Amino acid sequence: QVQLVESGGTLVQAGGSLRLSCGASGRTFSSYRMGWFRQAPGKSREFVAAISRGGTNTDYTDSVKGRFTISRDNAQNTVYLQMNSLNPEDTGVYYCAATPYVSRRDHEYAYWGQGTQVTVSS
Repeated sequence: QVQLVESGGTLVQAGGSLRLSCGASGRTFSSYRMGWFRQAPGKSREFVAAISRGGTNTDYTDSVKGRFTISRDNAQNTVYLQMNSLNPEDTGVYYCAATPYVSRRDHEYAYWGQGTQVTVSS
């Protein structure tokens, strides 16, 4: 089992940057592909980014390509999401999640953190 805890969410002005972190417990972190999802008010949860077990392959939803970077440190059991050029449409609760699959589908992610709020003001 993997327990995930996100941090780093806060209020930021449009055009600013944030780095989210997600720490994992357990010794199997490197066995999982990791993803970030977000949920805006009144909307369903959506895929943001994912990274392979070794960190060599990444995947991004189109709206964040070129602005967000996902990375991981398996020695520290941590996955990151660097977010640049933020805009109000990036506002939402950001969740990290772990999956044994190559997937963007949230139901294929087995473990989830509690989420961290990101608010981008215009």
